[in-house]
Amino acid sequence: MSKRAGASNHAGTPKAGAGTEPSYDKQKDLLGSTTGHFSLLRALHMADYITELNGACGILSVFSSLRYCLGDPSDKGNLYLALAFLPFGLFFDFMDGRVARWRKKSSMMGQELDSLADLISFGLAPACVAFSIGLRTTLDHACLTVFVLCGLTRLARFNVTAANIPKDATGKASYFEGTPIPTTLGLDALMAWWVSQDRILDAVPGGTWFAGSAFEVHPVVLLFLVHGCLMCSKSLHVPKP
Repeated sequence: MSKRAGASNHAGTPKAGAGTEPSYDKQKDLLGSTTGHFSLLRALHMADYITELNGACGILSVFSSLRYCLGDPSDKGNLYLALAFLPFGLFFDFMDGRVARWRKKSSMMGQELDSLADLISFGLAPACVAFSIGLRTTLDHACLTVFVLCGLTRLARFNVTAANIPKDATGKASYFEGTPIPTTLGLDALMAWWVSQDRILDAVPGGTWFAGSAFEVHPVVLLFLVHGCLMCSKSLHVPKP
């Protein structure tokens, strides 16, 4: 998750002065306009377009996972591609906040875009990779669904409570409540290692519990459940770098 929420709240009430740029008001006017072509595109800031690239990485990762499922299981090229898109998503997630602060242009729309892009790149896309490598039982699906919903809830909570978290002199929040959703890259790295070792499909580490029953499940899916719980934790404070 980028630091755009802190910048947005910090810049939401601009101080009076000759050097103040009414960037938020201009965007609000464009978004509320009923006339004019491409008003939405003209309303986006440079940082917003970078956020869109984060979302694009997540979407392309999902498509790559789907292509693997439809192709030859022995050809792991699409799996590697699905995993490779996700660090690029983190790069764009980091850069959009930097650009927003550099240009001193941030908005509530940018904050919402950031959260939605993060949900795709660091919630939905990793779950799709997990499905692709073999976590395909009914209970696996239920656990992966909970994982994505935990990411969704964590991002929504961040948007609501960001203004209440203590900040430093620059307006940057001092800590995250719960683990930030981009930390799912740790799970992505683990899955990449499994792919490189051919520990996928029928050879997923940990095997299968209750095989053949309605409760069939791969125990490694518990890693996603634990991570989801850590994202939603209220008491866990992760210092911001």
